[in-house]
Amino acid sequence: MEQEPETPDDAPAGALGRARAAARAKGLRPGAKPRGRRAASAGRPTDSGGRGGAGRDPRLIGEEIDGLIGERGWQVDVAAGAVMGRWPRLVGPEIAAHSEPVSFELGRLVVRADSTAWATQLRLLLSSILGRIESDVGEGVVTEIRVVGPGAPTWSRGPRRVSDGRGPRDTYG
Repeated sequence: MEQEPETPDDAPAGALGRARAAARAKGLRPGAKPRGRRAASAGRPTDSGGRGGAGRDPRLIGEEIDGLIGERGWQVDVAAGAVMGRWPRLVGPEIAAHSEPVSFELGRLVVRADSTAWATQLRLLLSSILGRIESDVGEGVVTEIRVVGPGAPTWSRGPRRVSDGRGPRDTYG
C-alpha cells in the first residue's frame, strides 16, 4: 500500500506518529524509564559534552548555562551577582531595608548602612551574615565583609572652603 505525500500541515503529525510507532516497536512506552544499554550510559558524558546519546540529545537550560559559566571562568562573578541580587533574602527584610551591598572585589564585599547605628549592628552580625552567604551562595565566594556607615559631607570643596588651615573645623576644639 502506497502512502500519500504529506502536506505541510500533516508533516508534524506524521513525524510524531512515526516516532510513536518506532518507540512501540522497541518496547518503549510513555513515562517508562530507559532500560539496558541506554540506562547505563545516561549519566556518562559523551565526547561532545552532552549526556547520553550521540551528543545531539537536548539538555536542560540550567546544564547549558552551568557549562558556559564553567568554560568562561565566570563562577566568582556569577556568585557575586547572586550575593548582590539576593541581599534581602540573605540578610532578611529588616536589615536589607537599612543596608545595601555597594561593591564586590576579590572576595571582599562592601556594605553601606544608612546610619552609624545600623553600621554597628551589621558589624555585630557579620559572622552570621557571612554564614548565610556561604550556605546560600557557596563557600569561599565572600571572604570578607566590610561595613561602612553613611557618607559624610566633605568640606574640601564649595563656597566656604578655606585654602589654608583646617577650615571650618578649626573651631570644633
